[in-house]
Amino acid sequence: MPAIIPPLGRRAALGLGLAAASAPALAQTWPDRPLRLIVGYPAGGPSDVFARLVAGQMGPRLGQTFVVENRPGGGAVLASETAARAPADGLTLLHVDNGILVYNPALYARLPYDPDKDLTGVGFIGRFPLYIVCRADAPYQDFEALLAASRRRAPTYGSPAVASPHHLAMELVKRRSGLAAEHVPYRGGQAAMQDLLGGNVDLVMIDTATGLPFIRDGRVRALAVLTETRTAEAPAVPTMRELGHDAVAFGWQGLSVPKGVPAPMIQRLNAELVRAMASEELQARTRGLGIQTTDWAPAAFDAFVAEENTVWRPLIRELGIRLDS
Repeated sequence: MPAIIPPLGRRAALGLGLAAASAPALAQTWPDRPLRLIVGYPAGGPSDVFARLVAGQMGPRLGQTFVVENRPGGGAVLASETAARAPADGLTLLHVDNGILVYNPALYARLPYDPDKDLTGVGFIGRFPLYIVCRADAPYQDFEALLAASRRRAPTYGSPAVASPHHLAMELVKRRSGLAAEHVPYRGGQAAMQDLLGGNVDLVMIDTATGLPFIRDGRVRALAVLTETRTAEAPAVPTMRELGHDAVAFGWQGLSVPKGVPAPMIQRLNAELVRAMASEELQARTRGLGIQTTDWAPAAFDAFVAEENTVWRPLIRELGIRLDS
């Protein structure tokens, strides 16, 4: 299973070892009741799809029925509160992402949960690389041409939603590179890509799961990717860093539990999550979509989230984005 670990994660992982390796010593008997995995988004979306794939792998190995419970709405605040207030008995897990663990405390004046105090990490599902793309017939042959053109006229860029990882990633690019661009939010990445192809928007910041088919068949030109190194799926596309602009960003997913769940239970859940992500079924799915996976232990995942907080919460506050006003 490929391990793609950014610098902090690599440092944090030192000395932790792999939870999967110690799973037999951490075996834990759960009460004879179903485990539930709460998802803050509608059934059928990317978060729900991966939650169900993971649950389908973990349940049999734990010897438990795994129920996926969708509680969409309000930036996943309802789902997050439900999980945060659940008993710390290891029976409730929460599908988490950038918004739930990192963005929401800066986006909402009042939250009924505190991700820093009420939740603790189990492990990582995957990182979704983000690409800046334009139409294949656009005048921008590369990012530097786009940058120069933006000084004459600011292009428009689409993203799947306000305060999505895509939106915030482009705002980070603008600050780190001097790019001028006007945001046009959409209801999902596919809608943004269709408007790009239709000539209604100049650029889109898109994740690999949605954007890679468009890049592969030449319908769009990828000008840059926001990974630390070039991706295997689009090796000709330069990173923002190699272009001289320190902008790294991903969409990502993981699993958390309420604070207070016993450490042996968390380690066992992590071990089974690592095994699930290493399975042939999930590796085939993630490779096909260009999603990067890791075998982080819980402490490494928590360290990664803490570092994300230092980048994105200040940026959101600087931008003045609020979702509860």
